[in-house]
Amino acid sequence: MSKTDHILLVEDDAALRELLEEELEAEGYRVTACGDAEQGRHWLQTQPPDLLISDLRLPGKDGLSLLPALKAQEMPPAVLIITAFGSVQQAVKALQAGADDFLTKPLEMDHFLLTVSRLLENRRLRREVQQYRNMLAIEQFHGIIGQSPAMQQLFHQIRQVATADAPVLVQGESGTGKELVARALHDQSQRSAGPYMVVNCGGIPGELMESEFFGHAAGAFTGAKSRRAGLFQQANGGTLLLDEMGEMPLPLQAKLLRVLQDGKVRPVGSDHEIQLDVRIIAATNRNLTEAVADGSFREDLFYRLETFALQIPPLRERGDDIQRLAAFFLTRFNARQQRHIKGFSDEASALLQHYAFPGNVRELQNAVERAATFCDGALIDVEHLPQRIREQGDAGPEPVAGEGRASDHAEALPSLETVQRRHIHRVLAATEGNKRRAAEILGITRRTLYRWLE
Repeated sequence: MSKTDHILLVEDDAALRELLEEELEAEGYRVTACGDAEQGRHWLQTQPPDLLISDLRLPGKDGLSLLPALKAQEMPPAVLIITAFGSVQQAVKALQAGADDFLTKPLEMDHFLLTVSRLLENRRLRREVQQYRNMLAIEQFHGIIGQSPAMQQLFHQIRQVATADAPVLVQGESGTGKELVARALHDQSQRSAGPYMVVNCGGIPGELMESEFFGHAAGAFTGAKSRRAGLFQQANGGTLLLDEMGEMPLPLQAKLLRVLQDGKVRPVGSDHEIQLDVRIIAATNRNLTEAVADGSFREDLFYRLETFALQIPPLRERGDDIQRLAAFFLTRFNARQQRHIKGFSDEASALLQHYAFPGNVRELQNAVERAATFCDGALIDVEHLPQRIREQGDAGPEPVAGEGRASDHAEALPSLETVQRRHIHRVLAATEGNKRRAAEILGITRRTLYRWLE
């Protein structure tokens, strides 16, 4: 049983309905209770539960009338039917209609609660399987998620460039996924069966770079007791990604240019060159045009790399990809942590959509995992998001100098209804869905709380 499990109870007997509601809430479940099938259908549509508990005989339509609509849902709730008129025929009819179990009145409370726990656990397992399937079903291009026009254009360019064998320059802001693009280029190319090596040019001390890249002969320098193959030799027949290319020292840039021109490397301390077949992919978040202008990057190397250049769009220019990626990261978090968070509130989704994400996809992933960790309810809400994202929403648009008016500031303020809704959800989250406790904190009756939620 999870603290976030939501149960819809449909029972026309008011005394029994209140008793079952109290017992379920005492177990930590969130309970919505009503007295007929029409109200039950309304709650199934507006707040889909994890478990539907319904009396078979109700005023008007019976409890089985609620089941057909559940079949259309991707992850329908578990269903428990209860009735005072138990028979084998009725049990078979309920199970054939889609119910998961069937209990007769009078209910033995321990047995009832055990059945509820078992049904919810079975549904949790089904949800986890579905989450894994959903992750596999999300359309990806070599592990990259993106349906926006900007990303579709990038995928088209990768397919085209991958067929060539010349060096490629991959540019983009930090966190946009340059390594994923480089890997896609390799996997899409005819070299996909060959080795794929990655080196961070900014993470190797300058004095060791040449040896790391080109290898060294035995005795080439103090400590070089044996011959060592460099990264270029290890990547022979495949692809070598030079990450953070803009951090490479100028002397090594000159040697790299020579490798690109004739395909040969000379290990440190060796008199012989080695002919290699390696495709170079260079990735950087620096503006190499500016680096050429200030003398920190060789112009001839830049033009050699720039023939096939790919620019990865920042996340803020990818439209609805933000929501797709957020949903993907949440699904993966749920699967790894065995959580059941269903999604994001409208307010939280709006904040994510309009945030600039200077850290791009990596920042979004961290924000979703952080929010999911602090979320105790069914939905990630505004208060679960990192402060920098919340502050963006609180600040509102900046007024133009000399044009600030009271009406401008008023338009940025939330409505009373919005403030009330947010506060109710915060109280419900703090009480772990216990509506009786939430109503006490809010100073209202439970009936009023149900009406506000409706």
